[in-house]
Amino acid sequence: MDPQQLKAIISSGLLSFPLTDFDSKGDFHEPGYRGRLEWLMPYGPTALFAAGGTGEFFSLTGHEYPQIIRAAVQTCQGQVPIIAGAGGPTRFAVECAQAAEQAGADGLLLLPHYLTEASQEGLAAHVEEICRSTRIGVIVYNRANCRLSPDTLEYLAGRCPNLIGFKDGIGNIELMSAIHLRMGERFSYLGGLPTAEVYAAAYKALGTPVYSSAVFNFIPRTAMTFYEAVAKDDTALQHKILKEFFMPYLDIRNRAAGYAVSIVKAGAALAGHDAGPVRAPLTDLKPDEVEMLRVLIDQAGPQ
Repeated sequence: MDPQQLKAIISSGLLSFPLTDFDSKGDFHEPGYRGRLEWLMPYGPTALFAAGGTGEFFSLTGHEYPQIIRAAVQTCQGQVPIIAGAGGPTRFAVECAQAAEQAGADGLLLLPHYLTEASQEGLAAHVEEICRSTRIGVIVYNRANCRLSPDTLEYLAGRCPNLIGFKDGIGNIELMSAIHLRMGERFSYLGGLPTAEVYAAAYKALGTPVYSSAVFNFIPRTAMTFYEAVAKDDTALQHKILKEFFMPYLDIRNRAAGYAVSIVKAGAALAGHDAGPVRAPLTDLKPDEVEMLRVLIDQAGPQ
């Protein structure tokens, strides 16, 4: 897909990060993964991020990664665009980018490089090297140690024609406003804070109406209903769902670091689409927490 075509597609609609399926031994389970994508596609996501943050990109091996992207592309071919996660050290991220393009991915979500702090000059060199390694569109994920300034983004925009998207996972309103006002329509803007629904209305007011939903993995109908309420400025329905589901959901998610992924895997299992355990260093929810989540899912109704 041409980068500008991808930019247009991701400028509206609901995006999501499918979980990566592991078997009881913790190995990639391709049949389960393909079945998950087949279940989720009919609910109408605009695009799906394969091997993204919720898909535990950070725990995948270089051998598994192309297999996962290829499975996603083959399963969703002609129905839903696949944006592949890529990240980590620059040379590894380049390998991921090239493997994703070869597997047929429509674009890349460039996740943080992890651990090492870096200057704006260094971050710019990192992003540019990855953009230049592929012809497909790239969305940069501003999160953790990858925090790009408006000046850096403007510099990259001039040097990397295929850098078409900016996804925010920081939540700094001043920074987000500055970037949007500086860059205008040069980028497509995505909300990417954990449990993005909680911030959706605020981000829409900032010119960022699109976000990625993790809960789409187990309550897809409710996730789409909430997105439509945001799109229509139906604050009454938004507040109802936030109060009844998302706020108590956050109470469980915030009990332990890393639960933003673990709770989604627990939810998928409760919904009848078990993706297996999380990989270390993440930990699965405790039994009492799973039961708390079960109550919320039951209250959300049939999906």
